[in-house]
Amino acid sequence: MNECLKVKKNNCKNCYKCIRNCPVKAISFGSNQANIVQDECILCGRCFVCCPQQAKVVRDDLPIAKNLLQGPEPVYASIAPSFAANYPGVSIASMTSALLKLGFTAVEETAAGATIVKTHYNQMLNSGEHPILISSCCHTVNMLIQRYYPGALPYLAKIHSPMQAHACAIKKQHPGAKVVFIGPCISKKDEAGQYPGIVDCVITFEGFSKWLNQENLDLFKDSSAKPGGKARLFPIAGGIIRSMKPNNENYHHLTVDGMDRCISALKDISEGKITDRCFIEMSACEGSCIGGPAMGTAQSFPIRSSLDIEKQAGNFDFEVEMPDPESLSKPISPQAVTVPQIGTKELENALLRIGKSKHSDELNCGSCGYDTCREKAATIIVGKSDETMCMPFLMDRAQSFSDIIISNTLSGVMVLSEKLEIQEFNASAARIFGLEDRSGVINKPVSFILEPDPFLQVLETKENIIDQKVFLPGPDRYIALTVIPDVSFRVIIAIMRDITDSETARELKEAQDRATIEVTDKVIEKQMATVQVIASLLGETTAETKIALTKLKETLRNG
Repeated sequence: MNECLKVKKNNCKNCYKCIRNCPVKAISFGSNQANIVQDECILCGRCFVCCPQQAKVVRDDLPIAKNLLQGPEPVYASIAPSFAANYPGVSIASMTSALLKLGFTAVEETAAGATIVKTHYNQMLNSGEHPILISSCCHTVNMLIQRYYPGALPYLAKIHSPMQAHACAIKKQHPGAKVVFIGPCISKKDEAGQYPGIVDCVITFEGFSKWLNQENLDLFKDSSAKPGGKARLFPIAGGIIRSMKPNNENYHHLTVDGMDRCISALKDISEGKITDRCFIEMSACEGSCIGGPAMGTAQSFPIRSSLDIEKQAGNFDFEVEMPDPESLSKPISPQAVTVPQIGTKELENALLRIGKSKHSDELNCGSCGYDTCREKAATIIVGKSDETMCMPFLMDRAQSFSDIIISNTLSGVMVLSEKLEIQEFNASAARIFGLEDRSGVINKPVSFILEPDPFLQVLETKENIIDQKVFLPGPDRYIALTVIPDVSFRVIIAIMRDITDSETARELKEAQDRATIEVTDKVIEKQMATVQVIASLLGETTAETKIALTKLKETLRNG
């Protein structure tokens, strides 16, 4: 596979959404980056569609198509019938007009190739040689069978897809021509590469829209367009079967669309649980091709898209020249993905690395993208992931670190909700308040232990209070209270330092100073009286003496 889909690493934010959506877990993680495991990928495109950062990129083959148009050979466009859903109201005439302006020699509908394929399906069923026959139009389904369910491979119709059958028909009619397929599918790029010489280039509808924008071309809407062949139904769920009618009465005709349903069906087929004669129309995308990964916004409107397809399909077949059956066949061989054997002890050690020491620890929450903790542990062993992908493990570890820090800090820590209810209360806070059991205050209003005024102030102003002195009358303690609002988590954090010893020492010093000043006052008063008597006897002024003694008094007051 020539990397039809790859990761733009600068965009990847390591959110694991791709692995959660990948049906075959063909994503590896290392150095905080997602990587597509090309040998395991089936190009369903679900990671491309779900990635919130647009970190999955489809290979751009527009340069190849443009180079073909510059060459001497005539270039034909094969347009998948799902165009009617991707470009509502646009007819094949409108598509043809735009593509001719881009330089194509001619434009034809892939539905003509679908007519050849569905006719051959009917012939295969009429032969009665196939107890179960699975349609092979969807290359992603073909790869799913080749790589993960080879037991179902004998039942897969090994014939060309509509894209290939149409390209062969064009090249037979126009020797030397080149064919560019335009459709909603990523995996068709790989199909063209696996079977070289049939389709020369594949571009998606998204790529085609980009091309039109580059050339300032618009697709006009055509309300006068008439319905065409019923093979135009191929891109909707059940469309292949409807186009094959009248159906062979000796077979059950079943439609299976979407990866989950395809996998369930293939498990049953591989395990021999299906014993009735069945023709199974199988498509990897929900709703079939109109749910393709490169359908743009049309994926969001399955009913409207189905109606758009219904309206452009008629009750007759395209006129086609049926090729020799042998020329329609193609090899589809097993490509089984190797599953490494992992010992029990090795698995248990990997489980310990993500905090799973006993069976009850295995939450199987799926946040990492894997269905079970054991499946996740196995990917750690083979190097497809690491323990940092386990959300419960990381949360427990972060909580443990937080608990250790908070529990062992000497300061009291209290966390309040916006309703000023106590959510967290560490051991140091309990010691400060003289509480034996911290649980007794959890979910209680802060007024249960403290005056709420500082917290109400912070709640209103959203401004910090730093080291506000507060007296606790119950335990007779002084604390320095810091209150910090956390707007993002909508909580209020209180940090309390016990300053009782320093406050007691300060109060003692102040009491001692006051006592000293009182004694000094009395001494000074007596000294002043004595000095005044002496001064009067000597007939001298007491002004200078008063000033000197007053300065002494003030010095003693200021300690």
